[in-house]
Amino acid sequence: MDSPHGAAVKAEDFGLKGPRGWVFRGVGINAGPGSLIAVEGPSGSGRTCLLLALTGRMKPTEGRAEIAGHRLPKRMAAVRRIAALGPVSGVNDLDQALTVAEQLREGALLQRRYEGPVRALLRPRAERRTASTDRIDAALAAAGLDLDTLPKGPRTSVRDLDRLEAVRLSVAIALLGAPRLLALDDLDLKLSDTERADAWAMLRSIAEAGTTVLAVCSQAPEDVTVLRTDAAAEGGSDPAAKTTTAEDKTDTDDTKGADDALAEAGRA
Repeated sequence: MDSPHGAAVKAEDFGLKGPRGWVFRGVGINAGPGSLIAVEGPSGSGRTCLLLALTGRMKPTEGRAEIAGHRLPKRMAAVRRIAALGPVSGVNDLDQALTVAEQLREGALLQRRYEGPVRALLRPRAERRTASTDRIDAALAAAGLDLDTLPKGPRTSVRDLDRLEAVRLSVAIALLGAPRLLALDDLDLKLSDTERADAWAMLRSIAEAGTTVLAVCSQAPEDVTVLRTDAAAEGGSDPAAKTTTAEDKTDTDDTKGADDALAEAGRA
């Protein structure tokens, strides 16, 4: 799949404060285009909020960040245009009532709308259909999802997908817009060790093709750039593991603070 030049991700003293205290604070990173970045930490440590803030979907309250040259929070809309979300629970969940083919077609239609409806309408219908099919096929290949292996092929219900298949489908939909930054939450949730390795292999392949990838997880592999949102990161970084620390300075009510921040976030 052809990919655009990935987005560089930079942040310094980046933080977000919710009604009940700091959700995350003191985040720093300097990752080049095409990097594979893991946001690692326990549940409730601000991982999802950090992901949404770095993709322009949640407004930070201190520090600065820059995504592909776009400063946050000043240019959040510009960041949203180049950053796509894979699976993020409560933000862009798959529709369990649809088939896989229907979910893909819906994603392609939405993407065509966002990239320029007037220009798209001027193209012949057959050309639009062919372009959409090619884009879907390329995105599925990049996400490693072979529809022929599903129980009912493209007509398989989304609700019947296993966890890894659902992750691959969400990633494929996100890739339809050829984003410069792909972000996904809870990558290793409910995955076996083998499935977790397969999921990281998929993301490595996408990053190697040029797209920067940001993935939330509970435990990152050794060969990726890591942002840690747990207190254990306070001791500093491990250069051998290519780790960038995100010091956790939340108060004791950090889980509630993260929930409140998510509830208040203006998502796009």
